Order: sequence, then C-alpha cells, then structure tokens
Amino acid sequence: MAYYYRLGQIPPKRHTQFRQPDGSLYAEELVSSHGFSGIYSNLYHIYPPTRIKQQLPPVACGVEIVEDYVLQQTHLRTSVLGVTGEDYLEARKTLFINSDVSIAVCNPSGKKMDYFYKNGEADELLYVHDGSGYLYSQFGKLRFQKGDYVVIPRTIIYKMEFDADPVCLLIVESMSPIETVKSYRNQLGQLLEHSPYCERDIHPPQTLVTEHEKGDYLVKIKKQGFMHPYLYEHSPLDLVGWDGFLYPYTFSIYDFEPITGRIHQPPPVHQTFQAHNFVVCSFVPRLFDYHPLSIPAPYNHSNIDSDEVLFYAEGNFMSRKGIDRGSFTLHPGGLPHGPHPGTVEKSIGAVKTEEYAVMVDTFRPLKLTKTALEFLDTKYPMSWTE
Repeated sequence: MAYYYRLGQIPPKRHTQFRQPDGSLYAEELVSSHGFSGIYSNLYHIYPPTRIKQQLPPVACGVEIVEDYVLQQTHLRTSVLGVTGEDYLEARKTLFINSDVSIAVCNPSGKKMDYFYKNGEADELLYVHDGSGYLYSQFGKLRFQKGDYVVIPRTIIYKMEFDADPVCLLIVESMSPIETVKSYRNQLGQLLEHSPYCERDIHPPQTLVTEHEKGDYLVKIKKQGFMHPYLYEHSPLDLVGWDGFLYPYTFSIYDFEPITGRIHQPPPVHQTFQAHNFVVCSFVPRLFDYHPLSIPAPYNHSNIDSDEVLFYAEGNFMSRKGIDRGSFTLHPGGLPHGPHPGTVEKSIGAVKTEEYAVMVDTFRPLKLTKTALEFLDTKYPMSWTE
C-alpha cells in the first residue's frame, strides 16, 4: 500500500461542487480498487472522462502457449536480445504466463508513444534494467531510471517517454493488486522499522501535467486478450488536481536494504512486493553469512508448490554457471534445484556479493510461450551433472 498523497487543486470536501474559472463544474472521478473497499484516489478533470469521439475495432493481442513443455529446469538466453520492437506495446515479448501473472521483456527503440495506453485488467510492474525517462499519466509526470521498479495500478492511462537507447524493461502484469509486503506493515499500513524499505523510498509523481487542448487523442485499452482503441476529444491529462492512495510510483532496487544473518537466509527476506498467488523479490549486494561454518551458496531446495523465475540483472551469481546479464531461469515446482557443481565449496569464505536479480515466485504453474522457445538453452537441464 502506498501512502496518502495529493497534487494540484482539490476542493475541501470530496463529492462537492468544485467549479472552473468559467463557472462550470470540474468532473470528479473516483478511481477505486476492490469495488469501493480498497485504496482509491479522487481525480478532478476539466472534461468528463466519459466523453469519447469514436470506438475503433479491437485488435487481438494474446500470446501462444506451449502446452506440452516438458517438466525441466529452464534457462532462457535472453541476454542476446537487442531491440524487440519500435513501439512500446509491440516490443513486449511475453515469456511466462498463468492465470495470475505474465512476465515479459520489452526493449523498444522508439523514444515516445504517440498514443496513450491503459491496462484495463492488470496492474503492471516495470523493472528498468536499462534506460531512463518519464511516465506521463493523469496523476502527473513520474521520473524513472535504471534500477527502478515502476508500479502502475490498472486503469491508469499513461504513455512512456525514454531518454536514449538502450531501453530494457522487465514487465510483470498482475491480475491482482501489486502491493508492498503485508508483513512489513503495521495495522495502519505504515511500513515497520524493520522493513527493508520505507515510505521515503516510494516516489509518486512530482509534477502535475494539465492539458486543456481538444483534438484526437488515441487511448489503447487492453482487456481479455484484445486491444480496444478509443478516440477521445480531449487529452487524458486534463486534471487540475487529485488526492488519495492509488497512483503510479517508483521504488529503486538500489534502495532495498538487505536482511542478513549468521547462516543463509531464505528468499522471503528479499521479498519486495506481493500479489495474489505470487511474490516479487530483490536480490541486492549484501554481506554473506557470518557463522564460522557458514556456506554462502544457497542450499538445495524442492519447490513443492511454487515456480521460481529469476531475472539476472547485474553481477555474477556465485551459485550459477553460464548465466549472463539479462537471462532468465525457471525452476518449476515438482523438481529440486540448487547450486551448480563446484559452487558450494567455492563460496565458502566469500564475504559478500555484488549481484542484482529480480525473482518472481508463483504459486500456480507457469506456462512458457512460443516466444520463449526462441531463447531456450537446451543444455541447462543437465548442467548439474557436469
């Protein structure tokens, strides 16, 4: 959960008259989650957000799933990926998916979007592997840079503007709200003292962008396997103010403070976000275990009820061989996985690690897409026998 925030002009009381300089009413919009029971924000528009000029034909945007993929440890050599497309949406390449979450890479070459985008059914979590820029939404202008997580709640209308190449994004789409970790929060939602991050690390939009002009504004809305184009007669960025708890924000992986111990700590200490049936963890530079007989390399682990996806962002993972920056591994439920041969002994005596990685643990099995097969490392399943 984010904290209360406001930008621009708002009336003293919600759901009351708030008039423009010409005497007409500003159009209030409630953007809420869980019906009317979750977090929400109140937005104040120059024009009613319901006013459209034209509804254009929908375009299919689903993915092809590999239904007969064998149960095996999987390595995708996505480190070789260059530009995946010019357009921000077309450049998305979904690799893993189930009914709760999808995981994609997106390396667009285009610097700006000439349209707006709204995910009508999923929250989005962008990890900025390379690049920087701005996210423009009704809530204002939000700066992002390398190492940032960008959290975009569903229904937010936005467009991206990138500074320069290369741009490399990891995109997680969640069918449930993406939230800070419940065990890190007190009964009022405030992040606790022992949380690995706090509210100071969460950055909402700092500047409101208010566009008065009328014209043709294209908004592409994604829902149920289709992209639904709508043509509006005014810009979605017509707000004069808003307040509430629901808005896009950034949190940098570099601001995650690792929790360490005398012996090896399990992955939950690295948890950064939660959603229904999956979690997101951040592995960051940290001191290794300091018990005199500690083994820094992780122990073997049997995934009973989860699939584990790791995106290797920076550094050299001491428990893995042959994994490059920008690669993915999938260690599925039903199989044990652990450090590669030789890495356990090699880790003994190591003091610290400089690695960065993003982990997505799902509690329902993931399917590979046909796109993922293009990057398959066929030798990886037998790499523990070498």
